[in-house]
Amino acid sequence: MAAAAVMVEAAAPTGALWGLVQDFVMGQQESPADQVAADVKSGNYTVLKVVEALGSSLENPEPRTRARGIQLLSQVLLQCHSLLLEKEVVHLILFYENRLKDHHLVIPSVLQGLRALSLCVALPPGLAVSVLKAIFQEVHVQSLLQVDRHTVFSIITNFMQSREEELKDLGADFTFGFIQVMDGEKDPRNLLVAFHIVHDLISRDYSLGPFVEELFEVTSCYFPIDFTPPPNDPYGIQRDDLILSLRAVLASTPRFAEFLLPLLIEKVDSEILSAKLDSLQTLNACCAVYGQKELKDFLPSLWASIRREVFQTASERVEAEGLAALHSLTACLSRSVLRADAEDLLNSFLSNILQDCRHHLCEPDMKLVWPSAKLLQTAAGASARACDHITSNVLPLLLEQFHKHSQSNQRRTILEMILGFLKLQQKWSYEDKDERPLSGFKDQLCSLVFMAITDPSTQLQLVGIRTLTVLGAQPDLLSSGDLELAIGHLYRLSFLEEDSQSCRMAALEASGALASFYPGAFSSYLLPKLAKELQRGELDVTREHGPNKCSRHLLCLQALSAVSTHPSIVKETLPLLLQHLWQANKGNVVIGFNDIIAICQSLQQVAEKCHRDPDSCWYFHETALPCLFALAVQASMPEDSSVLRKVLLEDEVLAALASVISTATIHLSSELAAQSVTRIVPLFLDGNISFLPENSFPSRFQPFQDGCSRQRRLVVLLMAFVCSLPRNVEIPQLTQLMRELLELSCCPGCPFSSTAAAKCFAGLLNKHPAGQQLDEFLQLAVDTVEAGLGAGSSRSQAFTLLLWVTKALVLRYHPLSSCLTARLMGLLSDPELGPAAADGFSLLMSDCTDVLTRACHADVRIMFRQRFFTDNVPDLVQGFHAAPQDVKPNYLKGLSHVLNRLPKPVLLPELPTLLSLLLEALSCTDSVVQLSTLSCLQPLLLEAPQIMSLHIDTLVTKFLNLSSSPSMAVRIAALQCMNALTHLPTPVLLPYKPQVIRALAKPLDDKKRLVRKEAVSARGEWFLLGSPGS
Repeated sequence: MAAAAVMVEAAAPTGALWGLVQDFVMGQQESPADQVAADVKSGNYTVLKVVEALGSSLENPEPRTRARGIQLLSQVLLQCHSLLLEKEVVHLILFYENRLKDHHLVIPSVLQGLRALSLCVALPPGLAVSVLKAIFQEVHVQSLLQVDRHTVFSIITNFMQSREEELKDLGADFTFGFIQVMDGEKDPRNLLVAFHIVHDLISRDYSLGPFVEELFEVTSCYFPIDFTPPPNDPYGIQRDDLILSLRAVLASTPRFAEFLLPLLIEKVDSEILSAKLDSLQTLNACCAVYGQKELKDFLPSLWASIRREVFQTASERVEAEGLAALHSLTACLSRSVLRADAEDLLNSFLSNILQDCRHHLCEPDMKLVWPSAKLLQTAAGASARACDHITSNVLPLLLEQFHKHSQSNQRRTILEMILGFLKLQQKWSYEDKDERPLSGFKDQLCSLVFMAITDPSTQLQLVGIRTLTVLGAQPDLLSSGDLELAIGHLYRLSFLEEDSQSCRMAALEASGALASFYPGAFSSYLLPKLAKELQRGELDVTREHGPNKCSRHLLCLQALSAVSTHPSIVKETLPLLLQHLWQANKGNVVIGFNDIIAICQSLQQVAEKCHRDPDSCWYFHETALPCLFALAVQASMPEDSSVLRKVLLEDEVLAALASVISTATIHLSSELAAQSVTRIVPLFLDGNISFLPENSFPSRFQPFQDGCSRQRRLVVLLMAFVCSLPRNVEIPQLTQLMRELLELSCCPGCPFSSTAAAKCFAGLLNKHPAGQQLDEFLQLAVDTVEAGLGAGSSRSQAFTLLLWVTKALVLRYHPLSSCLTARLMGLLSDPELGPAAADGFSLLMSDCTDVLTRACHADVRIMFRQRFFTDNVPDLVQGFHAAPQDVKPNYLKGLSHVLNRLPKPVLLPELPTLLSLLLEALSCTDSVVQLSTLSCLQPLLLEAPQIMSLHIDTLVTKFLNLSSSPSMAVRIAALQCMNALTHLPTPVLLPYKPQVIRALAKPLDDKKRLVRKEAVSARGEWFLLGSPGS
């Protein structure tokens, strides 16, 4: 009895296995295969047991039954190949190799099994070769279905990855076998794998033997790729994937050169644009691995094809690829090592280029002059040798042509070509200055440049200024005399009138560039002239030239800041600017409101240029900031009543001073910033003026005390400094500072000061590390806001504080930001603060310029807008539906601001649910809401035409109504949206075409030119709607 029980228990699993096998083989069910594989993995059966259970199926005379039996075994092996022992692998491979001779219906299942075995770690040596030989001999791959051909490629790929040395022992037989497998393949899924295999054959040094040409033919027959993926292709194979894979094969070895280059020339000379582009790009890739030997016999034909494409092409892309191929060809010829007796192919190739292009340079009015110049400059840019050869041949000709032609436009063309060749010289370095190709032409070049910048033609002057800049960047090309003359011309050009502003700006840019190379010359020749000009204090704005002319004083300030590109020059220009400001403060120089702002702008530009050098940055900070703070403190003293000192406290002037202070602080190192903060914070908290120059003020400086309204305005300067410090700089007396800022932020009477205090508080909150102290500051802020919102006199200031604190927390993903945002939403229903709360959403979503920016080291997390949208827009929508009718516009305005500043890819999925609200916002009477909503809708018309088409009737009606809005900005935006509507499907728009064309006739007579311009553009697009070719 016991023995019988054991036999029953042993037979039970076998019986179950047999049942699963029968269900799969005879019952045509697919699920039993996964069940058998799972049982093998769990140890219930071995693979041997599976084979035994399949015994009758594998020997069945019916091919389909045998195929199902082998299919079951193969599917099990695909999931369990890692469990196989070496002895089992040997027997299985022998079995599968034998079955390759079976009926064609069995072959797909056999290949699946071999693919599973090709993944086995326990594969004994020699079996990989045996399997591949069997496939090459027994399987006619071309007759298989796509999925089975892909299986063959997968088997080859697996063996190449795991049994490389064994396959290499096959020699060229492996290559020949693969060629037979790949021959005639058409499916893009298989071709991607096949191209990868060919690339590995070449790059891993498999033996190609006598089959190089055959391997080339079996791959190059697909060139150029002509494949258009079907719509909704689940495999996602793109034409570019095939192009790049094939190009990697064709450009992988020089042994293909004799076959590939004639093919490329043939395709470049064809009429098919895509073939031209692909061929030129492939030639470009080939040049990276080819040498002179491979290119020698084809250079004349390659040059002829490239030249023709650049001379005659109607496609900029083909021209660009042709030039890129020429660059690569020249670089390839340049890097090849020459034997003493070898022909220098580079020289002969460049000589051919010069022969075909040189004579066109003598015809500056003809259309081939620029294509010829591009070809020559492209070849010259490939190597120093090529640059020397071409420049030494072309430059004398161009210099001669400049003097031969007298018209300004001809000279400009010639000089622009010269400029192109001069720029190429900057790419190459020469140890010996006598070796420099330009050394022999420097006198002629300088003379030519000076002729150009004194010519009456503005366009020729501009090219001359750019050429002078490039010449100056070349070492030892400008003598001392040339420099003095050049600086004199730049000084003259820097004071041109407004009608020559382009030349003046170019001269300033050139002065800055050259000053970095020749600081001594600019200190000697230019700065004394500018200092003298500055001392005159002449104001053209207030004198005979009238308000439309730039004063020489302002132009001088711009010139001083422009040349401050070298540390030694900064040490001269910065004291000049600061001294001028001090003289104005003392009344020694007549100066106005705009002039002070201009000085501040010049100082800011100098500070920006100092960022490149840490020493200059610290010098500016140490020199300028004490002076600026001293001027501001002096002006804030109650005893001072001069007109100029009142001007210094104007909002715009203080904002300009704050920009200078912020720019000078942003790039300080943490160590230097820590030194500075210990002086500036005590200045505001304790009135410590010891570090300020000329600090004998009549009263104490106490900006946070009551009754000092003028001094409070200077908190904006404190904000600019502390909010620009690096995050790791410790601020002294921080608790006291935060309390003072909070108190000032809610003081009524001076919105400028309270806003600056709120922004400063928010900026410090944003950077403060998480912890107990931050929580205390936040609690103080919340208490202050709630108290202020409850009081009548300071509600507006408390709201401003709430807004800035919320923004500071939103940017850093602080948990309290959601509570503050909810409080802000609650104010949308407030009769007094509702409209301002709606506009506050614009501030929360937009980038600031002075505080809370990444440049100022603020904690700004990526995608904060997306997170704000996700967290708050549902509440805004819900609040809109629940709000009374008179409050709804506030919700619409807030929603419009959020959506308008949201990245469009985030908005598009939510568009169907939000579009009705956006359309309702267009009916709002507030022009700000209208403009914000129109700005949001315009790109959506281009990016989501199908969704927008569903509301075409409403869109047309509302846009046409708004095209008559009292606000010019709204009229322009509405007409731009009418223009964008034409991107919707034409059948949807055609019924509205007559109505729209009639309605758009009215804004054609609008009193504003910009409105008329948009109306003409929109009406023209609607006129063309539905016409052929539109």
